[in-house]
Amino acid sequence: MSGNSIGHVFKLTTFGESHGSYIGGVVEGCPSGLKIDFEAIQNDLDRRKPGQSKVTTSRKETDIVEFISGIFKGKTTGTPIAFLIKNKDAKSKDYRELEDVFRPSHADYTYQHKYGLRDHRGGGRSSARETANRVVAGAIAKQILAHYNIDVFAYVCSVGPISFPIDMTISKDKLKYISESNVVRCPDEKVATEMISFIEKIKKKGDSVGGQVFCSISGSPAGLGAPVYDRLQADLGKAMLSINAVKGFEYGSGFDGTKMLGSEHNDEFYNDNGDLHTKSNYSGGIQGGISNGEDIFFKVAFKPVATILTSQNTVNKDGDGVVLKAKGRHDPCVVPRAVPIVEAMAAIVIVDHLLRNRTVKL
Repeated sequence: MSGNSIGHVFKLTTFGESHGSYIGGVVEGCPSGLKIDFEAIQNDLDRRKPGQSKVTTSRKETDIVEFISGIFKGKTTGTPIAFLIKNKDAKSKDYRELEDVFRPSHADYTYQHKYGLRDHRGGGRSSARETANRVVAGAIAKQILAHYNIDVFAYVCSVGPISFPIDMTISKDKLKYISESNVVRCPDEKVATEMISFIEKIKKKGDSVGGQVFCSISGSPAGLGAPVYDRLQADLGKAMLSINAVKGFEYGSGFDGTKMLGSEHNDEFYNDNGDLHTKSNYSGGIQGGISNGEDIFFKVAFKPVATILTSQNTVNKDGDGVVLKAKGRHDPCVVPRAVPIVEAMAAIVIVDHLLRNRTVKL
């Protein structure tokens, strides 16, 4: 299997399956001398890990990361950083009935068709369990970005039909505080309560629901991105679309921009004591594939989880029609746990482009 790496200079390669002994990864290109905040890394893993609330899967994983190379006396050495996360609560017996059956809208059929073999236990490599590796690398990337006062922050802006209107004028400190104070990670307590109630109702029915995550990157310098095929928004889009269950990515005005006139949509420049800024930000901080110094922001759409606990018509590997009623522990909505994953992937992309632009010394 190819396609297990992302990045050019700051590069992450991951490995492992949902019900294997370990998952893990290797980070290459991290500058030497970075003092690692291990607590911050574990905090991001805790935000992603299963079993953290009643609106997530009940699988219980501690997700304790073990670094086995590339860090000495608490600082990065510039050599590859390898790490492991042990799987402790895999219940493979819950997946026996899926060994010969293809779940609707899951990767079961496509993996079987492409490789002629698949690990049906928890989805194997296609499981979102793999994203814990990305969170580790993303947490390291965030610590590099902190040296440049670049901040990456995401939150849930919608679940099913319930949405929180995006307001860029609210302080990030307030948004962060509120969104991390509730299990659905929405920065509005009233809307969060509605979302939680909705997810609980869907869970009781044995069904699932999707939603959207909003992400902003502030403090990014102008000049990140390389046309024509390495545009910054293209790399961000690829990173987000590589996350399990993601169905869409839009930055700046996105699809709503198609409803506007050029005179309405254009971001006019002004000179602020020698610094150029734009009066509006429909560009989402990126113009011509290159960052312009304004906040970069985008939304990521997640579909309802494919594995549900209600009966579905499908086929087995012999092509025979069967009725599937899945078992096991599955998220009724992946969106709350996806927030740190979106942040991680964004941080990885931004650090990679920073390193492409210049030599980073810490």
